[in-house]
Amino acid sequence: MNFRPRHRDEPEINLIPFIDVLLVVLIFLMLSTTYSKFTELQLTLPVANAEQQRNRPKEIIVSVAADGRYAINKAAVQDRSVTVLTQALTTAAVAGLDSIVIISADAMAPHQSVVSVMEAARRAGLSQITFATQTSAAAGMAK
Repeated sequence: MNFRPRHRDEPEINLIPFIDVLLVVLIFLMLSTTYSKFTELQLTLPVANAEQQRNRPKEIIVSVAADGRYAINKAAVQDRSVTVLTQALTTAAVAGLDSIVIISADAMAPHQSVVSVMEAARRAGLSQITFATQTSAAAGMAK
């Protein structure tokens, strides 16, 4: 009888394949991130005249001055009431209810003046309202 203890081999984890896979993934990530810089497109966007873009029949430009006066499509509105604004917006809506109201208010215009324009547009049935802004670079040049 053989009473000697059996020699057991300790299990061994081979890390070489694991390191190989990690290196391949690392190389793939490095190549793809540097490659993305070369795939960017250099575009030259077309130039258009800004005045030609403003002659759209669907747009109604409502200007609100700092003192609360109104102008619709560069025509001054005499009265500041909501009913007069509603009538003027209805008249200016050449495209009907599909017209877009662009509110271009002065930064110092009273809040109530802008809300009055929005209420007049609602009464006229014009539901598409947007606000005109300028970039900070344009604002710096205007000063």
